Amino acid sequence: MMQIFLSVAAVLGGLSVAAGAFASHALREKISERSLEIFETGARYQMYHALALFLVAILISRSEFPQPTLIASGWLFIIGIAIFSGSLYALSLTGIKFLGAITPLGGVAFLAGWGALAFAAWNLKL
Repeated sequence: MMQIFLSVAAVLGGLSVAAGAFASHALREKISERSLEIFETGARYQMYHALALFLVAILISRSEFPQPTLIASGWLFIIGIAIFSGSLYALSLTGIKFLGAITPLGGVAFLAGWGALAFAAWNLKL
């Protein structure tokens, strides 16, 4: 699980840098300022949670028997990135307002991931 989370964290972190650069250079003149802000929010939250996923992978590597809540937090961060950031990217590029209704589901996954990480950290034995 550690290798999966480390690899996914690295890919998602790199993609967030690419998304930010894409927004700054390719999208600036093509979409509205508000849509650009929405896109950049998706990239920012993607990076935050890619780093959180990296932390989860490091904690897993330090545990002889990783806690299920620690593993759950990693998957919740991945799901949150896909739903939260993905819906913001799609909303900003397409203008389809319905996509904004999906975004909070990703936020809930982020919150659940942080809660699972807090629970795992409280019970962590290194």
